[in-house]
Amino acid sequence: MVKQFDLQIENLTPDATLESLGLDSLSVIEFMFNLEDELKIKLPDERVEIKTLQDVVNLVDKLLAEQKGPAQ
Repeated sequence: MVKQFDLQIENLTPDATLESLGLDSLSVIEFMFNLEDELKIKLPDERVEIKTLQDVVNLVDKLLAEQKGPAQ
């Protein structure tokens, strides 16, 4: 995110809103697709509300857990 949007790392706190970081909805979609490619996850087809960095973390954690499958 720092590289992609030229952000300062100290501004990336869990409660930082994507809007306050200067990201519009198109930027958020682009970022989420990059995460999908990087982490080899599949984003849900239904719309998920993402307003803060913590929302991004929560969604990625959930998707990783779901797509990894049950622990063996």
